[in-house]
Amino acid sequence: MGTQDPSAPSRAQSAPADNPTRSRRHGSGVIHENTRHTTRFVVIGNHLVQHPELSLLAIGLGCHIQSLPTGAGADIKSLTARFTEGPTRIAAALRELEAHGYLRRERVRTSTGRIVTRTVSCNQPKHRREAAEARCPDLPARPAVERASQSRPPRGTGVRKALPAVPQPSNKAPALLQAATDLLADLRRHDSRLLLSAADTAHLAPGVAAWLERDIRSTAVRHALTTGLPDEPLRRPAALLAHRLADQLPPPAPFRAPVAAPPPPRHPLRNCEGCDRAFRAAEPEMLCRECRPASATHP
Repeated sequence: MGTQDPSAPSRAQSAPADNPTRSRRHGSGVIHENTRHTTRFVVIGNHLVQHPELSLLAIGLGCHIQSLPTGAGADIKSLTARFTEGPTRIAAALRELEAHGYLRRERVRTSTGRIVTRTVSCNQPKHRREAAEARCPDLPARPAVERASQSRPPRGTGVRKALPAVPQPSNKAPALLQAATDLLADLRRHDSRLLLSAADTAHLAPGVAAWLERDIRSTAVRHALTTGLPDEPLRRPAALLAHRLADQLPPPAPFRAPVAAPPPPRHPLRNCEGCDRAFRAAEPEMLCRECRPASATHP
């Protein structure tokens, strides 16, 4: 029997059959040199960073938004100022993240009455969906890919979300409705995003008329509709205007008693030369009403 040399190298063991990647040579593939983070880091799931359908810009933007502290700006204007991409590409990437559930943008009203957009970042959209299904078992299954945002219907389908109701005037006089229509058509001169279709204008005109009949000047109505709008593009400007018309409707004008008509004038008394009776007349008439026709027939 031969003597074993304890200093001889042991035989190289083959990679397990269930992990064939270990047998590959580390040549052109990525090699990780990882150091454990203890501060200033964020945990992001592989379902986002390795998403098979999101663009690279959307993945990077999603990672950036998840790393932001609460309250940081995540609107198109803030992101465009931070990165070299333009607003069009930034907006497209945000829509991708919304379509796949990683982002949700909600309109909220501040204590001052201004409407702002709040961005909600979801680090696990699937977990949020499963929790909703657990609360509502009859909830229909959501498609894996949802190209369009929930607030915007797909193009070409003809589906259009109904606009909110607007106040109705007590008197729908044609002149009043025409003044309201003219005011709505003029809004685009003050903000190009408020370009309304004919159908939207017809829906909103009674709401504007309800303001005008309450003695609100057209300049005040225009100011209420155009002041404090969000900075980002308006998806449904008509819906925003309808909400403002209903939510900020002023009270009716205070009651004003109608001005009483002046009393009829009291003319001085005169004596009729025909019958010697007294009568009242504005002009120095010589005859009363009964004697005048007889005098006119018999000069």
